[in-house]
Amino acid sequence: MLVLDAAAVRRALPMDVAIAGMKEAFAALSSGAAAVPARIHVEQRALGAVTLFMPALVEREPRAALAVKVVSVFPGNEARGLARILGAVLVLDAHTGAPVALLEGAALTAIRTGAASGAATDLLARPDARCAAVFGAGAQARTQLEALAAVRELERAWIFAPRRERALALADELRGRGELRGRGELRGRGRIPGDLRVARSPAEALAEADVVATATTSAEPVFADGELAPGVHVNAVGAHRPDAFEIPLETVARARVVVDQRSAALAEAGELVQARLAAADVAELGEIVLGTRPGRAGPDETTLFKSVGVAAQDAVAAALALERAQAQGLGTEVAL
Repeated sequence: MLVLDAAAVRRALPMDVAIAGMKEAFAALSSGAAAVPARIHVEQRALGAVTLFMPALVEREPRAALAVKVVSVFPGNEARGLARILGAVLVLDAHTGAPVALLEGAALTAIRTGAASGAATDLLARPDARCAAVFGAGAQARTQLEALAAVRELERAWIFAPRRERALALADELRGRGELRGRGELRGRGRIPGDLRVARSPAEALAEADVVATATTSAEPVFADGELAPGVHVNAVGAHRPDAFEIPLETVARARVVVDQRSAALAEAGELVQARLAAADVAELGEIVLGTRPGRAGPDETTLFKSVGVAAQDAVAAALALERAQAQGLGTEVAL
């Protein structure tokens, strides 16, 4: 069995390859070629902790993927010097069921979450989008910005976070960084703009933004609806509880809403639950990939991609990472 640590996962799964993979995963979901059972929650109430088990099978060309992701959320870990969220993805051979790889889960999750927004942006944002705004300064915010830069030729980007020092550190880390290292088939150059600024307010971040990504732990809107420019595309990946929402309900009500998986989003996404959206009100991203639902209707339309994350993404991302890691000689082989 091949074991890939976080560094190997990142080397094996560049953003442009991950974005192409997420289009495959969403097309499989919307065409009925993916089996995604409900995630299993195992709670440890005394520790305030939970462990989630998320299996998925994808059976659609160009690849079959079978995997299980295990994610643990232990709030007390920070006092132990450990990450609050830990995880791993076990990849099984889709034809024999044999375990073939174990991948570090946090890096894979961050990449596939960013790549989902990259796929949505590629399909829904205006082709001439040149300015981005990212809310948040954690691992998810980093891959959101990388994904936006992969699909649009960004000239400027803004970061806003309540802890300004974290936003400044992220901007210093990412400014002018990156290039496409995979197939290079996307519109963007893959390079984060050198003009990467830290906003002092949500309004400043949004004033000229064509594309927005929210990747925060906030349980309430992180900006006001009136601060959005006409024709903006928004990716919302942070809030994933029915009682929490990063995006103003006024924005949700007037936007063309697209989700990763309709049933999961309508049950878990606070934006959709609080706005009382029904199944007929939302499209799946896979339907747009397949051409069975339209994308953007015009340059002034507001589009919103709401993602709660589904295990089919992990299965496809892990299968892709494994293929490329084997080709590059990455990882460590262990005997079972």
